[in-house]
Amino acid sequence: MNVLMLCTGNSCRSILAEATFNHLAPDGWRALSAGSKPAGYVHPRSLALLKREGIATDGYFSKSWDDLPVTPDIVISVCGNAANEVCPAYLGPVLRSHWGVDDPAHAIGTDAEIDAAFMTAYRILRTRIEAFLALPLESLKLDGAALKAEMDRIAGIGA
Repeated sequence: MNVLMLCTGNSCRSILAEATFNHLAPDGWRALSAGSKPAGYVHPRSLALLKREGIATDGYFSKSWDDLPVTPDIVISVCGNAANEVCPAYLGPVLRSHWGVDDPAHAIGTDAEIDAAFMTAYRILRTRIEAFLALPLESLKLDGAALKAEMDRIAGIGA
């Protein structure tokens, strides 16, 4: 099963989610990420945070949803609601859920405050990913309505 982590720029949240999901996922489950308007780079603080957490960062890059190597089975949008952020809507016959997280790239303040914003986004995403991976995925992937309900429930965790 391929899970697309989607946001606008594909430089922070969706990359954090993709790398974390792949670090934790069982065989047969894979995350990818993309953006509707990719920034063209991965935010250095995202990469530094993943490295500190012991998560591999090789091969992750900002890309368009037009350039996906596979068609996703599940799309999870991770755009936040702050600053009237418009989250792209992936079109296609897939299960969708919205796990909104504020964009740490827009954090202002000291280095410590900005790092804290990245850590907050990471922790929210990791908690939701862990909750998702704790589900009985083999049976739920056969019941789209039940899986959608669980994904939507998980969206409220850590918010």
